[in-house]
Amino acid sequence: MTSVDQVDADAVVIGGGFYGVCIACYLVEVRGLKKVFLLEREKDILQRASYTNQARIHNGYHYPRSFTTAYRSRVNLPRFVEDWPQAAVTNFTKLYAIARKNSKVTAHQFERFCTEIEAEFSLSKDHKDLFNKNLIEQVYAVKEFAFNTLNLAKWAYAQISRLDIQLQLDAVAQEIQLIDGGASYVVNGVQGERSFSIKADYIFNCTYSGLNTVKGIFSGTYAKLKHEVTEMALVEMPSELKGVGVTVMDGPFFSFMPFPARGLHTLSHVRYTPHYSWVDDKLNNPYEELNLYHKQTRVDRMVRDVARYIPAIADAKYEDSLFEVKTVLVKNEGDDGRPILFEKHQEFRGIYSVLGGKIDNIYDILEQLDNEPIEKI
Repeated sequence: MTSVDQVDADAVVIGGGFYGVCIACYLVEVRGLKKVFLLEREKDILQRASYTNQARIHNGYHYPRSFTTAYRSRVNLPRFVEDWPQAAVTNFTKLYAIARKNSKVTAHQFERFCTEIEAEFSLSKDHKDLFNKNLIEQVYAVKEFAFNTLNLAKWAYAQISRLDIQLQLDAVAQEIQLIDGGASYVVNGVQGERSFSIKADYIFNCTYSGLNTVKGIFSGTYAKLKHEVTEMALVEMPSELKGVGVTVMDGPFFSFMPFPARGLHTLSHVRYTPHYSWVDDKLNNPYEELNLYHKQTRVDRMVRDVARYIPAIADAKYEDSLFEVKTVLVKNEGDDGRPILFEKHQEFRGIYSVLGGKIDNIYDILEQLDNEPIEKI
């Protein structure tokens, strides 16, 4: 492996997903840093968690047991649509349905919850016939959208070019070390067959499931993380469901949404989407776990169960599955809460760990950064 000379930077952002790109742009445009490096281990940006998800712009309905998470989504949705209109997809009907049995939320509770967070809803008479009335208590039309990751990537490349951010693809950050007597940091890693070394005053670890894979002085996040290997099935819906997205709460908890990047629908199910899970031990690389996993679809079981509630889905055509590692905070695995993780290193100034559970959480991250003493050193 060929060594390369150390280069200087104001900041290094590790992870070229949506969060990493937005933070890199923020550092240049808002905080005035001149030289920001953005490192992405894949051969393109926005390829992992930013792509392999349900592409949902939340508006709070999903989180009836976490007022804070729900309300933040309700506030952030209109901001996201205004800031990224090229990515927001609004030309479909989104429905939330309440199961009659085994649901932790009744129709009355759902209505009260929507009123509390000031989220729009109305009884849906036009689509109620899609559902098995023996299993569904009520159906609501709501305001919730999808996003097109391919259009977000186009925006990201334009911003990276405009702000002269130093994007490095196929670049794996391996460790963070102290230099200059502890006054600065260096990020060491590999890019293809070459090694690299970047000196920086600030480091932002935005690698989602890979947060604890960077070694050296970074010993991992203080908050405990839980990983799941998940399957998001991609299907072509029958004609009566093509212009519709549905979430059924709260016992069966399944959902299908338009997936604009492929012109299909995603299908997820609380029982079958997670294939297996483990608590991060800072030793095993979650992405290596995913690569070793035998990825056998469970879409047949998803469709069979969903068809009990929505018979038309039995005619859906399976096309593909997106397998990915989903990461959450252990403290929130038993409730609806999906707060951001924004950790400052307890010993070393200027090193941050960032984990966002939803795309609209980006505003929560940027608001946190507004309070940080970030400037050219």
